[in-house]
Amino acid sequence: MFSSFPDGLPGTGLVLLRLVCGVLLIVQGTVSLLDWSGQNLVTLILALLAVGSGVLLVIGCLTRLAAFVAALASTSAIFLGMHASNLDAFSARLPSILLAVIAAAVLCLGPGAFSLDALLFGRREVQIPKNPRPSL
Repeated sequence: MFSSFPDGLPGTGLVLLRLVCGVLLIVQGTVSLLDWSGQNLVTLILALLAVGSGVLLVIGCLTRLAAFVAALASTSAIFLGMHASNLDAFSARLPSILLAVIAAAVLCLGPGAFSLDALLFGRREVQIPKNPRPSL
């Protein structure tokens, strides 16, 4: 079974995916928050979800949940046509689709060895005793 905490080159690739996705989400959410006019509550919620999931992806904490929320927020923004302003890095739909796909890939692959998840929930060594207790 594939470990969700690979190291080496696969782990480095997961770090790059997480960082790109997280930073783009933080930028997207921040721009949307700065441009929020107070009229559309859904825009505010999606912006907060983007920033929150972006921060979690960058540090690698609750990675699968954060990637799910990121993919959901990006997909919602695509279908709801929520693009904040001309400063918005995602004024076109293609980058939003790419971000949703990257988040889905991170969701499927896991956080990698270079994450807070790996530190907290990482690989464990299971010791099986040579002489198990006799059954009664």
